[in-house]
Amino acid sequence: MTERTEAPSRRDQILQALAQMLETHPGQTITTAKLAKAVGVSEAALYRHFPSKLKMFEGLIVFIEDTLFSRVTRILQEEEAAIPRCEAILGLLLAFAERNPGMCRILIGDALAGDVERLRSRVIQVFDRLETQLKQVLREAEIREGIRPALPMNQAANLLLTFAEGRINQFVRSEFKRSPTQDWAVQWPIISRAVFPPQ
Repeated sequence: MTERTEAPSRRDQILQALAQMLETHPGQTITTAKLAKAVGVSEAALYRHFPSKLKMFEGLIVFIEDTLFSRVTRILQEEEAAIPRCEAILGLLLAFAERNPGMCRILIGDALAGDVERLRSRVIQVFDRLETQLKQVLREAEIREGIRPALPMNQAANLLLTFAEGRINQFVRSEFKRSPTQDWAVQWPIISRAVFPPQ
């Protein structure tokens, strides 16, 4: 889950164990007792770091947000052209999903079925923010590069994100055997030409 080189904190260890259990125990309820056993601590120790299981899931969503949007910011700083920006943002989402299978169950809502609306709303906001970012890229592309998508801007941004979401859903449905980045390099040029036809 984390890319830090130093030893993870106990809090990070708990989140890593939760993400691992989401990956290896699809469809099963993750109890605090099972999670505590996986981490090698007591349930009381879990609650010293997180007051509830809901807060643990919230911690994973915060990790998803921080990781994705810090890298989106970097993409926007490093890449000026609109079409490569869109490719990089979608590629980032797919690569993140591939490296964090357990998180995909949160992204598609599968792991949150019995949890409160607030968590589902947070996940919806992740995708809304990504779609808003794609819209912004398309808006700037028209102004700076004279590029106009084949669809209205909102629909074009939605179509691009829907493609990535579908790949993540397939990944979860295949029990993490069908990689979300599989054939991405072949498919993107076709999608790109359809959404951004030659002017």
